[in-house]
Amino acid sequence: MRAPGVTFPDMRTERHDLLRRGRRLEWFTVLWNSLEGLVSIVFGAVAGSIALIGFGVDSFVETSSGLVLLWRLQDGRERAHEVRVEALALRLVGLSLLALAAYVLYESATSLLGREAPEASVPGIVLACLSLIVMPVLAHRKRKIATALGSRALEADSFQTSLCTYLSAILLCGLLLNAAFGLWWADPVAALAMVPIITREGLGAVRGERCEDCGVHCSG
Repeated sequence: MRAPGVTFPDMRTERHDLLRRGRRLEWFTVLWNSLEGLVSIVFGAVAGSIALIGFGVDSFVETSSGLVLLWRLQDGRERAHEVRVEALALRLVGLSLLALAAYVLYESATSLLGREAPEASVPGIVLACLSLIVMPVLAHRKRKIATALGSRALEADSFQTSLCTYLSAILLCGLLLNAAFGLWWADPVAALAMVPIITREGLGAVRGERCEDCGVHCSG
């Protein structure tokens, strides 16, 4: 029973606000990763950088995840239908990640065996630095809203955003070593370092397993 003079927050209004903030973050994710993916693939193709191209393809995979979350964060969805669609979408994203891992593995191995030296890519270095700044902040804000909403899907999406930070660091190391010291093998080796990370996330999404790093069920 409500005590005299005491007002309780409108839970529906609060949830609506959280969903709205979550959608804003996902719109930013979609726009940022679309631009990031386009720039990475174009300049990666120009420089012959497998790591940069792989980073760009991963950005488009994250864009697809952002679009799925935009749907998930709409008001008025029936819970049962929402869960079924989310599980299917998550598995499709997982298959995309596995395809990406196979592509990066093949191209990296080909470059190493053929001793194909990529050119230095200043735009790629700048992009990796920007991503290292933006992605941790975005992932942190997603986790806060996911906790407030109790959304395992958004929590898993925040983990994927954090993954982009790790990939950016790996990419930056490879590009800098190649640009500064002419280490031609640094780029394909950096790309190979991405493969286990991408594969692990892809398998977890396909199987709907619990993510040890983020503590949620990916298919939730």
